[in-house]
Amino acid sequence: MTAPPRLAIRGLRCAVARWPALDLAPGACAALAGPSGSGKSRLLRAIADLDPNTGEAYLDGTPRAAFAGHAWRRAVVFLPADGAWWAERVSDHLAAVEPETLATLGFDTDVAEWSVRRLSTGERSRLGLARAVALQPRVLLLDEPTANLDDATTEAVERVVQARREAGLAAVWVTHDPGQARRLGAQPFTLHDGTAREAAS
Repeated sequence: MTAPPRLAIRGLRCAVARWPALDLAPGACAALAGPSGSGKSRLLRAIADLDPNTGEAYLDGTPRAAFAGHAWRRAVVFLPADGAWWAERVSDHLAAVEPETLATLGFDTDVAEWSVRRLSTGERSRLGLARAVALQPRVLLLDEPTANLDDATTEAVERVVQARREAGLAAVWVTHDPGQARRLGAQPFTLHDGTAREAAS
């Protein structure tokens, strides 16, 4: 018997855009491109059930409606372009301190004791990824996580996500960089006129 997709979407619609269909196997990645303001972030938030939406999403064959809201959002994690930091120390935001992940992203483990106020924008972006993957999600929804990073740091972020994909994580990655989509081996989609459609590879 064939295993169901890790993430499946059917007729998902939010206030400004829709994604008619998507099937992602464990380890697979979809790259979503489109004009600024077209609704890419809103679609990711809809998949995570953070904004009002209609349609259905499935995790390993189980419909989203069968999950408590917090359970779905812990398994299907949305990583915003600019995440919230609500407590004093970095450690207060991490489900676990993972030395290998932190090292790949350019940090020693003592970063957990840093004050959030000392973090640069780029450091917050990288630590936001560390925070997200520490939750051990089955699906990760990434909203332009490397938009403001240099090439070396971008490659580090891609390596962290790739390591999780090798363990079965499925990812939806918003990016304007076709080269990045190719490096990710991602199934390309374009959001145009309010609809996400598969694009030519």
